[in-house]
Amino acid sequence: MAQQTDKNQSVLRSIDYWTILIYLALLVFGWVSVCGASYTYGETDIFSLDSRSGMQIVWIGTSIVLGLVILLLDDRFYDTFAFVIYGVLLILLFATIFNPHSIKGSRSWLVLGPLRIQPAEFAKFATALALAKVMSIYGYDIHKWKHFAGTIAIILLPMIFIVLQRETGSALVYVAFFMMFYREGMPGSILFTGVAMVIYFVVGIRYADVMLLYTPTSIGKFVVLLLIQIFSAGLVYVYTENKRDSIKILIFSVGFTLVSLMFSLFVIPFDIVFIQLIITALMIGYLLWQSLATRIRNYMWIALFSLGSVLFFNAADYVLNNVMEPHQRVRINVLLGLEEDLKGAGYNVHQSQIAIGSGGIKGKGFLNGTQTKLKYVPEQDTDFIFCTVGEEEGFLGSAGVLVLFLALILRLIHLAERQPYRFGRVYGYSVLSIFLFHVFINVGMVLGLTPVIGIPLPFFSYGGSSLWGFTILLFIFLRIDAGRNLVRS
Repeated sequence: MAQQTDKNQSVLRSIDYWTILIYLALLVFGWVSVCGASYTYGETDIFSLDSRSGMQIVWIGTSIVLGLVILLLDDRFYDTFAFVIYGVLLILLFATIFNPHSIKGSRSWLVLGPLRIQPAEFAKFATALALAKVMSIYGYDIHKWKHFAGTIAIILLPMIFIVLQRETGSALVYVAFFMMFYREGMPGSILFTGVAMVIYFVVGIRYADVMLLYTPTSIGKFVVLLLIQIFSAGLVYVYTENKRDSIKILIFSVGFTLVSLMFSLFVIPFDIVFIQLIITALMIGYLLWQSLATRIRNYMWIALFSLGSVLFFNAADYVLNNVMEPHQRVRINVLLGLEEDLKGAGYNVHQSQIAIGSGGIKGKGFLNGTQTKLKYVPEQDTDFIFCTVGEEEGFLGSAGVLVLFLALILRLIHLAERQPYRFGRVYGYSVLSIFLFHVFINVGMVLGLTPVIGIPLPFFSYGGSSLWGFTILLFIFLRIDAGRNLVRS
């Protein structure tokens, strides 16, 4: 009994109280924001359970209790039952697909009497646990494709179920796990490929209908194909021993493209994209030939990157115009500046920008925001709650909230790096990746910098599922970290 008491005391001493203080501060600021966003003129009791601010106190109280319970459990519990927890959440996600209750077009909620639960919010910590378990197995090597494919499958399963619930925004959160993969040794080429795809999509779609100078050539297609050639030459320089090949590819691609441009400008106008496609095909053929001649496999991977880039760009255009739902297509077009729909898809962002701008430096004060009180911003106490911070607390309050989130992220990095076992480190980086993704995307969409995908701001957005989900995610890591120095029998 004395040994168990000593163990508990050791755990209590090892808990990172700085992170808990940041967590409590975010809860307080979050409640103030929910109160400001949901308050209507004439309300006399902001603590009433009939109001959202009153219910948020209930969610906060239960979250704190939940966090304490998690800290009392043995940290080995999460390692031992990681797959069980993941399996249970997968079953819940699958069952939710057939949920007859549709809320705002989404079937992501399980309705149990007066209680509504969103399994997707809890699947994040379950997926993080499963990834940590798999990647901590003896012999796991992220550079082996079979091992890496297994971890990708763990991420894809909940993503697919969540997409089938018509909750695309929550599914995209799982992309954040790739930041953890990069820390654990994922080749930088994979991360670079992801960034390149985003660039192709944005540039290609944004300037697809803009002509290059006085030629019948789309600037979007021209730039994307030129980038594919330049990126491929750069990859040859980095990942092969023959630097001359990189220079040859660059000179050949850029040189012929410039000659074609001059010919189209001053002799006969024609679509230069046709020539660029021929150049790209020749480049891919040359890379494949070099792979066979030198037996350097990286040439083949670079050739596949080039081919995949061309296919991705053409597929992205098709998906945007033929597969995506109209409201999703409009959101992307508004973000890229192709449309200005201030009464439709762009309404939320436009009104939130007005609310934030009206706050000035110091803000209008608690419960004094006009945009939010008059309910001009839809979802202002959930997905767009940051606009309430900007209006009532101003630039200083908004900056203070972002500093708190930055402190949390930096603290999580510190905790993750000091883990003696891979399980704790992988889970820790999964946690901070999810938080970073949520904060970056949520604040970005409120400011009009990222697409509106409908994900909550951690500890701020109203709702029990998100608050419980983030609390469980964080406190499991705190419990794992608290047991890092214990001597295992």
